[in-house]
This record gives sequence, C-alpha cells and structure tokens, in this order.
Amino acid sequence: MNHETRLHLAAHPFAYPLVRLLARLGPVVRVPGLGVVVNDTATARAVLTDGRFRKDGPGSPGELWTPVLGPSVLLNMEGPGHAALRRKLMPLFTPGYVSALVADVLREPLDDLSARLGRGETVDLVDVMRTMAGAVICRVIGLGEVSAARARELFAEGERVVSMVSLRSRRLNERQVAIARGVLDRIGDIAQAAYEAGDESTVMGRMRAQELSAAEARGAAGAFFLTGTETVATFVPRLVALLHDHGTRVDDLDRVIDEAMRVTTPTPVMLRSVGEPARVGRLAVRPGDRVVIVTHNCARSYGPFDPSRRHPPELRRIWFGAGAHFCIGYPLALAEIRAVASVLLSHDVRVVRRRAARGVLIPTYEHLWIKAA
Repeated sequence: MNHETRLHLAAHPFAYPLVRLLARLGPVVRVPGLGVVVNDTATARAVLTDGRFRKDGPGSPGELWTPVLGPSVLLNMEGPGHAALRRKLMPLFTPGYVSALVADVLREPLDDLSARLGRGETVDLVDVMRTMAGAVICRVIGLGEVSAARARELFAEGERVVSMVSLRSRRLNERQVAIARGVLDRIGDIAQAAYEAGDESTVMGRMRAQELSAAEARGAAGAFFLTGTETVATFVPRLVALLHDHGTRVDDLDRVIDEAMRVTTPTPVMLRSVGEPARVGRLAVRPGDRVVIVTHNCARSYGPFDPSRRHPPELRRIWFGAGAHFCIGYPLALAEIRAVASVLLSHDVRVVRRRAARGVLIPTYEHLWIKAA
C-alpha cells in the first residue's frame, strides 16, 4: 500500500473504500441516497461547464455553506449575479499581484526555512506550511503582518470549520452552523475593518476600489479563508512526499505540480444540483437531483504519479473546477506552492519520518519531517 492510499484511509476509513468501489461501477452511476455519481473526466467537465447543473440548489455547495456565509459568495452563486461578482474579483488575483503578495508575506518565513535546512535541522513541513498558509490568508483578509503563533491560530480556526464537513455531508447542523458563524464573523470583522480603511495595497482595500459592497467583501473574505488555507497547506507536504517516494528529479516545476495535484486531488468531490432536465452520460436527471462528481476517481484513472505524462484537455486542472466556476484563487495557491517548493528543491530535501492525519476532510499528513539530503 502506498503512502497516498494510507493518507486517504486515515482520513476516511469507510468512505474512501466506497469511493474507490464506485469507480469500478462505470463512468456514471446512480446511487440511492447519494445521487448520480460521476467517475469519468469528460463527463465531469461537461457537467461543470453546463449551466443546468447548479451550485445553489438542493444537495449543492450552497445548501452546505449559505447558512454560514450568506447567499452572495462565489461558492454558492449562479447566473448574472455570480458573473458580476466574479468580474469584480478577478483583477484582485492576477498572477503578478499574487506573486508579489506571496513574495512579501513569505520572505522571512522562507529565509528561516532555508536557514534551518542549511543547518541540517529536521523540519516538520506540516507545521511550517500551516504557518505560511495562515500568514498569507491573514494578509488577504486584511490583518497585515502577523506572528507565527497568530498565523497558526487562524489556520487552526479554518481547519476547525472545514473538519466539520465529511464526504457525505449535505448540510451542517445547528451547532455546527453556530460554530462556523462564530469563526467567520471574526474573519468578517477583520475584513470589514480593512475594507473601510480603503488602503489599496490590501486585498480588502482593492475590493472597495472595485466597488464591491462591504457585505460582498465580508463574504469573499470568509470564502477565501475557508478555501485558501487547506489547499496549499495540505498539498506541499504531499508533493514533497511524492517526489521523495518516487525519486523524481524536477526539471519542470509547473508540470510536477500539476501531476502531483492530479494524484492528490485537492477537491476530491464536487457537488452540483440539477436545475433543469438533462442527461449525465447515459442517465437522465431531473430538477432536484444531486450530482456527485468524484474528482479523485476521475483524476486517478490516468494512473500513478508520473510527471512526464502530459495531461489531456479534459483533465486540465479539473480539481479546481471548470468554466464559470474555475477557482478564482488558483493563481494565489500556485504562487504559494511555487515559492515554497523552490526553496525546498534547492536543498534536495528527503523525508525522514511521517504520520498520517485522521479526522480531516482533505487527506494529509499530521507530521512530515524532512531534512536536507
């Protein structure tokens, strides 16, 4: 059993074997109590780019997050309102801007990481990534420079909210909603203060300049907080472990990142609600049906980790969505990953010990200790 499989089983000991079993049942299968399950990449992309499959209906992400974030965040919107908000937010996440932001936020943490590796220290990469991802999201929501302890604290709060969701969750219960609102209200207050200050060197200040309302800025900050920490913090240790386990030499960092994303699948499942009569593969679906795109099965059908493989068009970064809902924060995540991976690769690190995390939504390591070779 490889280490990636161990991570999945530690996170989801019962759901993961079921997910892999579903992959054997065909490209599209109706599962009572679960929905119409998609295991095929081309079909998944067709659903994700078809406006009849929505994020704001029964069984969709909207049903899960609207009680917490409100109705006007990209996670749970469709139609003209979604398109208008997305147009306002897109200029805030250009590759040039986010690369400069990441370079500024992570300059000292990366220098410290490089120095520790240079001294021959054993470093827990999971702890390092929680601190760095927390620091970046603190800057995005308007906190400015923060201590490592504060960055870890913010990351832990986001992790607490996300861990309440499982692969089978349709909605949060009243207690979970109250906990999540408590966390995200504090994030919203920070974001609104930065928004009202109007400093255009901050993301929230730029939102005001782009004529987003204070409520839209609060909602966006909450969405970025929930989605912008876990992806990077969980992925980089898994990337390093994959390179170590396969003895991979990195000649093209972007291609290696894409292939590692395919194997780790940051968003293992995506949900849509059927808004109009349609077909998913050979199956007819009707309004109110739930479509469960098992992104992990789609991505893993292309075989084991192999950075020399070129991804076909239908696969291209499908773990970040497709069409109108492609992840707006992708450039930020990529900038963070590149920045940290470049430092780690310059030291030719190796894994010396590891421990899988349990009770998490996104499979990851609880600890991954590394050392310069």
